[in-house]
Amino acid sequence: MFKIIPYAIIQSLFLAGGQVFLKFALARMTPFGWTKEFWGNLLINWQFAACGICFALASLLWMYMVKAFPLSVAYPMVSLSYVFGMLAAIVFFHENVSLTQWIGVFLIMVGCCLVGMRN
Repeated sequence: MFKIIPYAIIQSLFLAGGQVFLKFALARMTPFGWTKEFWGNLLINWQFAACGICFALASLLWMYMVKAFPLSVAYPMVSLSYVFGMLAAIVFFHENVSLTQWIGVFLIMVGCCLVGMRN
């Protein structure tokens, strides 16, 4: 019934993890620019490498999900990454989340459960 949910959760965790590592990597960098210094520093930044690994793993899992499940079921599951992204923003970046945002997260989770019930 909910066969896709575990895959969607893991894939969304990798996506959110990639975004967290990207934010950490860019926070350590000089201001964004099309300079050799910026790009050279980015390429030796371990958080940027971790970001790439997370995105690569998310992409591999996404390929499996698209192959194994209907796209109309798999694609809405990507929205779980918004849930994990918001939780990461609270934990790692100490951001404040409004009641409206919490309601949105709840609706995303309900929507994913409804879509996931198809399979």
